[in-house]
Order: sequence, then C-alpha cells, then structure tokens
Amino acid sequence: MESILLPFLLVIIASVFQGSFGVGMKYMPPLKWESWWLVHVTIAMVLFPIVWTFLSVSDVTTVIGDVFSDPIAQQAAYIAIMFGFLWGIGGIMFGVSVPYIGLSLTMGIVMGIAGTLGALIPLLQNENATSLPQFPYVIGGLVITIIGVIITAKAGIDRDKLQGNSSLSGGNILKGIAIAVVCGILSSLLAVGHTNVNDDVTLIAKNYGVNGRNASLIAWLIVFIGAYAMNALYSLVLIVKNNSWSNFFVAGSKKAYIWSVIAGLCWFAALGLYGQGAALMNGASDNNLGNIVGWPMLLGLSLIVSNVWAYRAGEWKNAKKPFNLLLVGLAVLILASVILGYSNSLS
Repeated sequence: MESILLPFLLVIIASVFQGSFGVGMKYMPPLKWESWWLVHVTIAMVLFPIVWTFLSVSDVTTVIGDVFSDPIAQQAAYIAIMFGFLWGIGGIMFGVSVPYIGLSLTMGIVMGIAGTLGALIPLLQNENATSLPQFPYVIGGLVITIIGVIITAKAGIDRDKLQGNSSLSGGNILKGIAIAVVCGILSSLLAVGHTNVNDDVTLIAKNYGVNGRNASLIAWLIVFIGAYAMNALYSLVLIVKNNSWSNFFVAGSKKAYIWSVIAGLCWFAALGLYGQGAALMNGASDNNLGNIVGWPMLLGLSLIVSNVWAYRAGEWKNAKKPFNLLLVGLAVLILASVILGYSNSLS
C-alpha cells in the first residue's frame, strides 16, 4: 500500500509547492523584475538543484559524464537542453500574453496545453501506446483536465469582468490567444525533455547503485542547462537595456530577496518531488508511465493551490457566482487526478 500511495503523496506535495511559488512574485518591489528574477532562477535552477542532487547522489559528475559519452544518451541530453531553452522562451511569452487577454485566460490556455502535451507527447512515443490498458484512462484524464482548466479560466474571466479588471477588449484578443497557445506548447517541453532524458539517465545511474528516484534529480540538472541559460540571458539583457545594475543594492530590498529565495526553493521543490514521485510510480506499476500520469496531475492540482492563495488574498471577494464556478472547475480537476492516478494502478 505504501508503494502505491507514496508516489501520489509526493506529487500532491509537489503541487503545493508549484502552486505556491508565485506568491513570492507579489513582493518584488523595490527590486525590478530582472533583478528579482535573476536571483530567483539562480536559486531555483542552479543552487538548490545542485545541492539536493549532490546530497542524494555521490556519483553525480560521473553519471553526467557517462550520459554525454554515450551516443544515444548524449542525443537525448542535448534535446533536453534545447527543450529547456525553449521552455524558457515560453515563460517570457506568458508575460507578453497577459496584457492582451488577462492572467486568468492566459493561465487557462497555458496550463491546459502544457499539461496535455507534456503527457501526450511522451505517451505517444511509447511503442503500441494505444494498446496499453492505461491508454483510455490517461486520455480520459487529460480531457477532463482540460475541461477543468477551461472552467477555472472562465471563472477567472467572469471575476475580472465583475470586478472591472478585464483586459478582454480591443482587437488584440486573437493575438494574445495565439501567443498563449505558443507559450503552452513551449511550456510542455520542460516535461517532455525531462521524461526523454530521464530514461537514459536512470539506466546509466543504475550502474552506480543510484535508484530511479534520485536519478530524476540528475535529469533535471541536464534540462536546466538550457532553461537557466535562457532565463539568465533574458534577465541580463534587461539589466543592460535598463541599466539597472545598481538595483541589486537598492535600499529596503531585503524582503524582496527573501521572497525571491523562497520562491526559488518552492519552484524546484515542486519539480524535484514531482520527478521522484513519477519515478516511484514507474516502480510501483512497472508500466513506465509515471511522468505521463504525474505531469498533468502536478499542473492540475497546483492550479487548485494557486487559487487557494488567491482566495486568501481576497482576489475572489464580491464575486460569488464566479467563485462557485471556480469550485466546479477545481472539483473537475480533482476528478481528473483521481482518474490519472487510477490509470497508473493498472497493469
């Protein structure tokens, strides 16, 4: 029973971190976005992952060296790095889309597409994927996830209109939606890159007595080479463009730095625990669908957590009808997670 419940418990805990890291972004001032973000991604994609991985695995550098020495694993690693870089571009496009169509609709489109493609692409890469007993349940879970995200996004849009915060006006709606769709596609590549390289890393890591749970941490280090490069480069470009080097030393920025670090810790805690939970799902059911099932669960449940924080912050105040619709959407997301979890129990 423990081997069945523990993986899902890890993904649930991961979703709490994933849905919470954005809280820190409310405390950026007096730091500018580029200053705050550079600190955040350095903690989230470099320092914390390296410390956690080296504490868990004694042969990290040897395993990574073997990955880049093996022709097949090397190819998967380079693709994973490229996917990490493209995911970084998707993150930038998220910020571009919000002014056109608002946060709620952007979040709905991006989460729906990223969660679906992040699971569907690796699923269809499996031989005879459609003949697997889990296939109809995974597809059903993904469809229900999309429905839940759409309902949640609609609730957010209705709330914004009711509160007079809607940005859905003018002739830029289609442009914003198009940007959000591309963002969702690129955002899914973080999961696809990790899933693809994780298989090769796990095989090589086994030679050194490293279990699949900790091998997933090494896979993240490889993906983050590209992800961090993109995020750090963009931050540095903005710092140079805005000549904001002195902003790192602005008075009263201690609180902003603390929240930048906290957000970074939460961000990788989410992915680190998700990767370990997915690895344990593979071991529990021997179907190698852990990442495929775990990824949409992570994003769906994190959407619930982020809305809990939004509710506590008063963002749903005086919006009873939209809030009731939100509760329906969240219930649908929970149902989707149950179905995806059940699919992983099949053999």
